[in-house]
Amino acid sequence: MAFRWRRTRITLGGLALGALAACSAGGGIPDGPAASGRAAPADGRRTSFTVVATGDVIPYPSIIRQARQDAGGDGYDFRRILDGVRPTVEKADLAICHAETPYGPPEGPFTGYPLFISPPQLADSLRATGYDSCSTASNHTLDGGTKGLERTLDALDAAGVAHAGSARTRAEAGRPALLQAGGAQVAHLSYTYGTNGIPLPEGRPWAVNLLDPGRVIADARAARRAGAEVVLVSLHWGTEWQEAPDEQQLRVARKLTAARTGGLPDIDLLIGTHNHVPQPYEKVNGIWVVYGLGDQVASFVPEKYRGNDGSMARFTFEPDGRRWKVSGAEFLVGHSDVGPPFRVVTASPGTGDPEVRERVREAVLSRGAATDGLREGR
Repeated sequence: MAFRWRRTRITLGGLALGALAACSAGGGIPDGPAASGRAAPADGRRTSFTVVATGDVIPYPSIIRQARQDAGGDGYDFRRILDGVRPTVEKADLAICHAETPYGPPEGPFTGYPLFISPPQLADSLRATGYDSCSTASNHTLDGGTKGLERTLDALDAAGVAHAGSARTRAEAGRPALLQAGGAQVAHLSYTYGTNGIPLPEGRPWAVNLLDPGRVIADARAARRAGAEVVLVSLHWGTEWQEAPDEQQLRVARKLTAARTGGLPDIDLLIGTHNHVPQPYEKVNGIWVVYGLGDQVASFVPEKYRGNDGSMARFTFEPDGRRWKVSGAEFLVGHSDVGPPFRVVTASPGTGDPEVRERVREAVLSRGAATDGLREGR
């Protein structure tokens, strides 16, 4: 696998900035080394950069069987499954996925719903597709217990993919990892509404970031103090199979986007997952909110066909005085083609299934995002 060092790289494990860890460290996130990756031009200029975010990666057993077949029966290879979105992902300066499920040992066993355990080889395929960072806080983060959580982060580390939302140690939970793009330092944070009733590991309340607006704001401010110039927040939230954002999503979005320090926003972008179906994009308090991207890698039966649809968000950031602003907002249509063979594809204008494209467009634009400048990309 050839890594493309043209883009964003990371320092220091994941980006889970737990408020508990921050408090225990004296009210702030400890400083770490400067971020590595795509450096700013030698003359100090800052340049615009793009962020692409995609939805839930949920390898159901049928998808795992496809990855086994694509690997020739030896191991698991998800690269061909993801090849249809690779051109979009790898062109981004920063690409973010949502790793919904924990990983098992290399040879399994692997399981599906309700307790997912996925092949760790998925991490290499995510990196080969072009992903730089993945959110790992979800309702399934603890499906494999502490060992599953640790295996997941170990595999992402080995593949060179940053991660936010879960942690192996208290220090990791409270230590920022900063990405670089366009000369900016970018923090990626991740939170989940819950863990399906599975309690947090004893003595490890920091293992998974639970969604609390006050905590998210505190962590975003701590990331700023640690050097982040752009803060991206992934939120695993909402009501499954519901296209409209629920009241909690609307309330939390208003609170997070309203947070300011010195008159400047604490958070630059909210990225939602969990709902299985595409949800609207909307500008709230001047900040873009993607309520739900829908699934990127999922395989549902025909009566749940909407769960195989998703959107891909692409935002362009450009320098604006002391800070950065979103100068372009786009969405692309994605779809899991159950095949056989199972493949994840895009459905841009003039290509793909027009019915899929229309369903996703209708959901994404349903709260008037077009009037705020959201456009369909290619």
